[in-house]
Amino acid sequence: MKIIFKIAKNELRHVFYSPIAWFVMIVFLVQCAVYFAGPLYSVANWQEIMLKNSPKFKGEKELTFGIFILGGVFYNVVNNLYLFIPVLTMGLISREVSNGSVKLLYSSPVSLWQIVCGKYLGIMLYNVLLLSILGVFMLIGVINIRHVDYGMLLSAALGLYLLICAYSAIGLFMSSLSSYQIVSALSTFIIIFALSRIGGLWQRYDLVRDLTYFLSLQDRVFKMLGGLIVTRDVIYFILVAVMFVGFTLIKLKAGREARPWYIKLGRYMMVSLMVLVLVYISSRPVLTAYFDTTATQRNTIPKEMQQLISDMGDSTLEVTLYTNLLGAGLNRGLPEARNADYMVNMWEPYLRFKPKIVFKYEYYYDIDPQNFDSVTYKDLKEMAGYKADEIDAGLSMFKSPEQMRKTINLQSEGYRVVMQVKYRGRTAWMRTFDDPFFWPDLTNVSAAFKRLLHPDKIQHVFFVTGELERSISKTGTREYALHTAAKSSRGSLVNAGYNVDTLNLEVQDIPAVISALVLADPKMELSNTVRGKLQQYVQNGGNLFILGEPGKQYVLNPFLKQLGVQLIDGQLVEPTYDETPDKIVPYMTTYSGKLQKELSWIGESLTSKKDTLKVLMPGATGLSYTEDSSFSVKPLLTTVPDRVWLKKGDIVIDSTLPPFNPEEGDFKAASFSTTVQLTRTVIDKEQRIVVCGDADFASNMRLPAYLNSYFLMPVYSWLTYNEFPVSMTRISPKDTLLRVGATNAYVQRIICLWVLPVIILLAGTILLIRRKNK
Repeated sequence: MKIIFKIAKNELRHVFYSPIAWFVMIVFLVQCAVYFAGPLYSVANWQEIMLKNSPKFKGEKELTFGIFILGGVFYNVVNNLYLFIPVLTMGLISREVSNGSVKLLYSSPVSLWQIVCGKYLGIMLYNVLLLSILGVFMLIGVINIRHVDYGMLLSAALGLYLLICAYSAIGLFMSSLSSYQIVSALSTFIIIFALSRIGGLWQRYDLVRDLTYFLSLQDRVFKMLGGLIVTRDVIYFILVAVMFVGFTLIKLKAGREARPWYIKLGRYMMVSLMVLVLVYISSRPVLTAYFDTTATQRNTIPKEMQQLISDMGDSTLEVTLYTNLLGAGLNRGLPEARNADYMVNMWEPYLRFKPKIVFKYEYYYDIDPQNFDSVTYKDLKEMAGYKADEIDAGLSMFKSPEQMRKTINLQSEGYRVVMQVKYRGRTAWMRTFDDPFFWPDLTNVSAAFKRLLHPDKIQHVFFVTGELERSISKTGTREYALHTAAKSSRGSLVNAGYNVDTLNLEVQDIPAVISALVLADPKMELSNTVRGKLQQYVQNGGNLFILGEPGKQYVLNPFLKQLGVQLIDGQLVEPTYDETPDKIVPYMTTYSGKLQKELSWIGESLTSKKDTLKVLMPGATGLSYTEDSSFSVKPLLTTVPDRVWLKKGDIVIDSTLPPFNPEEGDFKAASFSTTVQLTRTVIDKEQRIVVCGDADFASNMRLPAYLNSYFLMPVYSWLTYNEFPVSMTRISPKDTLLRVGATNAYVQRIICLWVLPVIILLAGTILLIRRKNK
């Protein structure tokens, strides 16, 4: 080992006496400074502005991840690393060959493996120096970011160093192949570039898909950059370095022996085979360990999801991905997207806790005749052939409609990319969506798993029809399909685990399996039959969601009377700068934060009525309620004090602000409740009812995604005793604020971009001049 260290020391000294090494250090430093100081200054400037406008601003995003990882310094260094390594490694062996010193090494009492290991150790030590440059910026980040995520930084540093060492081993081998340093550098560049891109090549073909993806180096480091250390990736980097160091030893040994070519080739193949076997064994799911080093455990599914997977035991979960050649999401379902997208982005977090998942794939072509004219439908096979040619695939890999329908009919799923999961004979759907993520998220997956595990806990929500209520199937602006029965909507009830259906109380009775009943804005007076069934349902302790509209108070008030709640006659008016006065913006109360466990932070944020979440209600009336009814009443949405009044009669919104006229019945109050919750105990069970003075806020046109997550879905969840969506415990990030302002960050930017490179330039220049003088 002493000889190896002496060779490494000599190699490191030679590197520092070379202008190239100093040039690489300066360029590497400038690159790190650009991708660190720039984002740091932008965040500091933005934070300073936010704090001036809102002194209680607490930040929103994880700054450690944003500044260092996502588009930050680590990510860019990894992407540009192939530019530096060839320059550093091109002379490791070729320099010795070109100047003739290799003969002295061969004739010395030093073995080849000591020479190779010593030179590789020397470049590894230089890599530590490069990492220490990045460590300077990590230290600056630790000083500047409050509650910085140390685990993520250390994991990213480990991943980067392993990648550099793997690249260096490749450069060492390429340096042994030629006596010309420029040839060695170019060869190293080509090999590293190829290994960085090979993961996306030939992914359509089963025989080579796993092999090419397996050879990709960069794809394996990104997990560690995000704070997840996986043993198979660490072992992979080590084995790749060992393999190329072994190749170097074989090459140098071959130059000193007169052996047939097939023996030399056999040595390379033997080393390659041994590495492949070890990589294969270490990558088995049962032998793979994961370490999430982040403070928020952002790479680990929540404990509730882990519990669902644990409840499955050793039973196998079967997942079938159906991909339609003529359907939406084709590119994400094709074989070439299977490794890098489908397995990594969709299933890897779950495979960590459930290795026994069997994946199947079905490819077909079909269309819904209702969406195509008859001529096109008759030429379906021809159309599929054109599409197959377009994506450079053979039509034979896709089943015909007739062949597919013998197994399953996917018309109800819209013939788009969809997954069917099977567990102990039960099935559930997991759908894809037209948004950037595309695949089902944690809420969608947990809902499907819970339906498979606990079919007795599936919640059934019925929507009353027959009096022109809002529809759960229509996509018009007034209707409710988007958040209820739309399978293409990520946040809909059907994708959160619910069974959703309609119920005409004129001809149907309320089923015993019902979990909650929704009466959404009936336009006609309720008949005695309907009202009688509703009253009986309430008396029996049924849960109910009632949504009314101004101008139709007479439809619901007779029924609401038994609840002790009334829709106030008239319409609320709120003057605002941007909207017409009929659009009310009430805020969510602390009781809204108790609808679902994940919303508990809402109560903590109610430092003032201006700071909390608000809900846009385009046309609403207030609710009045009595305190002496059998129900306990709590407001969920309340208007901002002293800004809203109730207007009697018609409101003209395309003119000047409607005047406040007490003589016509207008009146003001400190605030108006627009949504309330009612609870009472009936037959040892808490009965839950929600009454809302507006129905448009939940319509397809008006419902934003954040409101569905923060208010509407929690209402449904509360009404069904929070069985769905599955509640998840998440750790909130703390590294959301900087300790520095814009001015300080700008000074640091100047130091990083100019002062530090100049210092290294001067140090290198002085050292090289002194070396030359000696």
